[in-house]
Amino acid sequence: MPEHVSILQWAGVAVLALAAAAWVTGLTRMLRRGRPGPAPAGAGAWAAERTDARPLAALPQQRQTAPYLERVELTPAERAAFAVLARRLAGGS
Repeated sequence: MPEHVSILQWAGVAVLALAAAAWVTGLTRMLRRGRPGPAPAGAGAWAAERTDARPLAALPQQRQTAPYLERVELTPAERAAFAVLARRLAGGS
């Protein structure tokens, strides 16, 4: 062990390495769980029943439609006030 590296730095490296290994393990399990089709040999009884699983079941599904868009009609006074505000923000007086 180098003399210029403290024990806390080594502990930090070990913690980061363990966190990276846990992340990779979790990501691998999540991606394997989402595969449709027959379970691989030796995967266990729970995997045999997952033939109808959707891809990446651990993540929420994406919306298929766009969100509802709101539209509000402005009165002529509101339009005039907005025009004044836009001119002020644009640098005009």
